[in-house]
Amino acid sequence: MHDSRAYEAETEGILVRVRPSYLAGQSDPDAGRWVWAYQVEIVNLSPGPVQLVARHWTITDARGQVEEVRGAGVVGEQPTIQPGDSYSYASGCPLRTESGAMVGSYRMVDDRGRMFEVAIPAFSLDVPGERRVLN
Repeated sequence: MHDSRAYEAETEGILVRVRPSYLAGQSDPDAGRWVWAYQVEIVNLSPGPVQLVARHWTITDARGQVEEVRGAGVVGEQPTIQPGDSYSYASGCPLRTESGAMVGSYRMVDDRGRMFEVAIPAFSLDVPGERRVLN
């Protein structure tokens, strides 16, 4: 799944790295279904532990249709990430168009109980060979 470019953003010492990959085997363009996987790595570069408590995604397809996704944690977990450690998970996104983009944020809480938002970098969902770059 690491055959694509990594997108990165850092907020308050929390680095979020995302690598999307097109899943041709799960996609059916004739039926209007394109599927991507994405691998996320969250690295705690801050001096204290943080817990990921919620997520917010904005998914936009090539027609400009927007879907908002909010929920507790990620993939059923609310991980605590110690200083210098990282947490990784994989998920997926189906679209009704051949390309799109995702961007979002994680709500974190530090060891003092302070909540803060961590940016998830905007990344493009593209079928290989149909190059499009987000600015």
